[in-house]
Amino acid sequence: MKVYFAPQSRAVRTVWLLEEMGQPYEIEKFTLGQKEMRGPDYTAINPNGRVPTLIDGDVTISESTAIAQYLAAKYAPDLAPSPDAQNFAEYLQWLHYAEGMIMPPINNYVVETILLPPERRNDEIAARALKLLNRTLAAVEQHMQGRDFLAGDFTIADTITGHAVVMSRRLGAAFENLPNLSAYADRLEARPAFNTAETA
Repeated sequence: MKVYFAPQSRAVRTVWLLEEMGQPYEIEKFTLGQKEMRGPDYTAINPNGRVPTLIDGDVTISESTAIAQYLAAKYAPDLAPSPDAQNFAEYLQWLHYAEGMIMPPINNYVVETILLPPERRNDEIAARALKLLNRTLAAVEQHMQGRDFLAGDFTIADTITGHAVVMSRRLGAAFENLPNLSAYADRLEARPAFNTAETA
């Protein structure tokens, strides 16, 4: 399998998922600018731009949720509840929730402010980005009350959403008032696959 992604992409979640599943992969990490990534050479490989793309033989999939669902079905059915499972609706909820963790409108602020070098950062907009992140994380904190996992014993949904949670902490989200979520993020960061994916 080969994973294509640009800087600031969500594809590191796919890398982490592949690590957890023990599946071999290759990475193509693009360092092109915005204008270059709209050019024919890049779009020939990754027609959807900055979103992650996975190529598995003759199968090409873009968008991280679609990639996660494909990988779960093909390589990790034990980590994906069946449609008749009691937690299936919850599983889908949290699998897709990860897409909203630092996506528009939050992503517009996060990518353009918090991830910029300090000298280019707009502090007012960065504060707004953090406020949005913290509001998003509050829902996860409430859900984590008395639980070790979001949707099950480290399902695909836990992998993808958990990675979004940890990335939010990396971006400076306020975890001091989120004890459940902080403990959850600690558990996720301690996993060997997380450290491997972080260096990708």
